Amino acid sequence: MSAANKPVGAEAIASKGWFAAHRWLILRRCAQAAILALFLCGPWLGLWIVKGNLNYSYTLGVLPLTDPYLVVQMLVAGQWPTQLGWIGAAIVLAFYLVVGGRSYCSWVCPLNVVTDAAAWLRRRLDIKGGAHLSRATRYGMLAMTLIVAAVSGTIAWEMINPVSLLHRGLIFGMGFGWAVILAIFLFDLFVMRHGWCGHLCPVGAFYGLLGRFAQLRITLPARENCNDCMDCFAVCPEQQVIRPALKSIDGAPPVILDAQCTNCGRCIDVCSKRVFAFGGRNVAARSGMPPRQESTLPG
Repeated sequence: MSAANKPVGAEAIASKGWFAAHRWLILRRCAQAAILALFLCGPWLGLWIVKGNLNYSYTLGVLPLTDPYLVVQMLVAGQWPTQLGWIGAAIVLAFYLVVGGRSYCSWVCPLNVVTDAAAWLRRRLDIKGGAHLSRATRYGMLAMTLIVAAVSGTIAWEMINPVSLLHRGLIFGMGFGWAVILAIFLFDLFVMRHGWCGHLCPVGAFYGLLGRFAQLRITLPARENCNDCMDCFAVCPEQQVIRPALKSIDGAPPVILDAQCTNCGRCIDVCSKRVFAFGGRNVAARSGMPPRQESTLPG
């Protein structure tokens, strides 16, 4: 089999072994499953470790966690969060300002499993082309959810948010939620690669704004070893973030500073040359280059 026809990650599996070539993917799936299980073991098993959902939760009767995006919607709608709501939002906000807002998309959001499955099947079936939407469209969607909240005085988005539908569906039965999740899967599979998460989801747009100054980054300590196999581009849900750091575009340091990077770690997994690794944004300073801020509104 020629190099061009090898499955994505085949070289990494051959050089590092299967587990090392899937390590971060496995850890992400474990994190997503564990978070979902904590929410479900209460209504399913009567073991209430965590009460609530990804919008607002209360862990062991001590730790409140609130989605900052929910707080913004509430304020725009003329509603005032409770004291615990404010505390929970501050905790979540501080966390994602460190690890990167889009880390929510790849490590927490349960819908990521659905969209990743569509992307994997799209590669396996070699589905090419499709519709084109600017990645900035998600910011229009974000603005629309806030406008609707302001006009209606309600948190209207949460009634149709696929993540909320999935969570409610697992507890009370999917109903209409199945149709929404299936529609997103088919949209990503046949219409547009990573269409929902990468181009439309307002939640991802909001968390992308939080990640602009995050400290945890994908670094490229051995970018000179790149053999242009393109496997990292094949698996990356935000392909536009890789090239500047990989090819030193405009003197970019060996670190992905673009806020839209989801810190999923798949580029680390599939790279047989060990070009990528997790690190801090200060690698730019160590490389003798000034940290550069990538746009949070990619075209």
